[in-house]
Amino acid sequence: MILKIINSAFILIAVFMGLKQGYSMFSGKPEMVEMFSKWNFNKTGLAITGAVTMLSALLILFPKTFVWGNFLMAAGILLIICFHLLDKDLKGVLIELPFLLLNLVIIYLQYPLKNEF
Repeated sequence: MILKIINSAFILIAVFMGLKQGYSMFSGKPEMVEMFSKWNFNKTGLAITGAVTMLSALLILFPKTFVWGNFLMAAGILLIICFHLLDKDLKGVLIELPFLLLNLVIIYLQYPLKNEF
């Protein structure tokens, strides 16, 4: 029971962060444009990445798409980590790593309301 509550909190955090960061990318916030432009993302590419991030956050909320949502979000975070590694930016990697691990822990703990639906 306590693990379900903890996992539910983790899910809410991941969804909130996914929607927040995805919207920042989608709307072209200056800090996102600056970060992604060094990896040759234009505004359209950044908007698409933001839309996929927001979609993956929403998919996490539903039992049938739970794993796919987590997988998409983890893949996006891993992509950003790889770009940071190409730049030899270990600080950027360390900032992204907890979010990747959060998605992996959520997948491991599984959907908390699985038996109720």
